[in-house]
Amino acid sequence: MALLGPQDIRALRAENPKARARDFAALHQITEAELLAAHVGHGATPIVADPDRLMPWAGRLGDVLALTRNDHCVHERRGTYSDYRTGAFASMVLDPEIDLRIFPKHWVHAFAVEEPTEDGPKRSLQVFDGAGDAVHKVHLKPVSRHELWADLLGNMRIAARPLGLTPRLPVQPARTDAACAAALRTAWDRMTDTHQFLGLVKDHGMNRLGAYRIAGAPYVQRLDPEAVTLTLRQAADSRVPVMIFVGNAGCIQIHGGLIEKIVPMGPWINVMDPRFNLHLRADRLAEVYRVWKPTRTGDVFSVEAFAADGELILQIFGYRKDTPAEPWNALVAALPTLEAVTA
Repeated sequence: MALLGPQDIRALRAENPKARARDFAALHQITEAELLAAHVGHGATPIVADPDRLMPWAGRLGDVLALTRNDHCVHERRGTYSDYRTGAFASMVLDPEIDLRIFPKHWVHAFAVEEPTEDGPKRSLQVFDGAGDAVHKVHLKPVSRHELWADLLGNMRIAARPLGLTPRLPVQPARTDAACAAALRTAWDRMTDTHQFLGLVKDHGMNRLGAYRIAGAPYVQRLDPEAVTLTLRQAADSRVPVMIFVGNAGCIQIHGGLIEKIVPMGPWINVMDPRFNLHLRADRLAEVYRVWKPTRTGDVFSVEAFAADGELILQIFGYRKDTPAEPWNALVAALPTLEAVTA
């Protein structure tokens, strides 16, 4: 395809205004960031991408919708960007509803977007990485503080400039070392906090998926891919609160609490609750694991799903704050293993 200029992109978008931005960009072999850059002066304004400046402004906007996704799963949560905490490597938003882990080096480009609709302007803040892929989005709702929009633009606007996109990095495949399996299990037994895990596997020359493939029971058991849908359904039916993590290189978004309405739609399995939505391509769940980790406060079990290329799609944990672990542990223990289904 010939390279598209901004005017070409706007013309094509005018012909297909209802397509989701991600789908439109993929169809025309551009990135979402390039789509918005083509609309600078036509509803899009380049703004500062630094989360230390952007997140406090998101907090001032009141009740909004936070969206983080990867290629296979979309996580949407209503709430307020309160309790922002900066960090050199990772920053956080610790609102009871909007719970984020932010990796600032991947927050490279950002736009404030305003689109006219019959119900009034649709406004959002959208952040992209160096390759032009979406990292995180903040969508204003009717109850949000739209009266602050002009002030936000006045304080956060930057001059338009070429994006200078970098090549997209491929997903790291499973990295494993069978010779280190015994040492891995010994170190696993000594964990006292789940946050020690990634450092532990790195010390043994592996990554998460590689470690899962060789650890074996009782550390890890491979599940039937249907186990993810079963987990969501049974957590909803039994009112077992969960934590659902979905992320990309620049942001991880977490839902904590009950889920209620599970809606299948074609290849998608959806959670459609008033203040939390999840949209998961169930047909892309290539490897699913039940994972056990010891901590100083008790055993932690999770259900974790990977795509065919090794990308982590989502993780589901039991909600531990003031909540007994037994209902979640029993739910996870009963999930079908791949070996049992195959047999």
